[in-house]
Amino acid sequence: MEQIITVGRRKTSKARIFFSKGSGNLTINKKSLDKYFGREVAQMVVMQPLEKVEMSKEFDIKVTVSGGGSLSQAGAIQLGIESALVKYDLSLIHISEPTRPLYISYAVF
Repeated sequence: MEQIITVGRRKTSKARIFFSKGSGNLTINKKSLDKYFGREVAQMVVMQPLEKVEMSKEFDIKVTVSGGGSLSQAGAIQLGIESALVKYDLSLIHISEPTRPLYISYAVF
């Protein structure tokens, strides 16, 4: 698997997710998760999709995020990680909550 790049948006926050096989490292704007988000709630929001499918130690994730507040940024990262997981394995589409559907576009060539 090569690197998967996705984007997550929430309110005015935008997150770019660089997703690759690895050992579970997560960096956000060149900082660790607990250094970037001081609030445990934001940390839980970010990790939720990985823990839901029990893959929190299988991927290295690098994130660049900007705009909005901390919870909005956490939500944007969460949506980007969900998108990356679905691109990695389409059978994981169930991780997206019904209130926030994940739309996948298929290009026909």
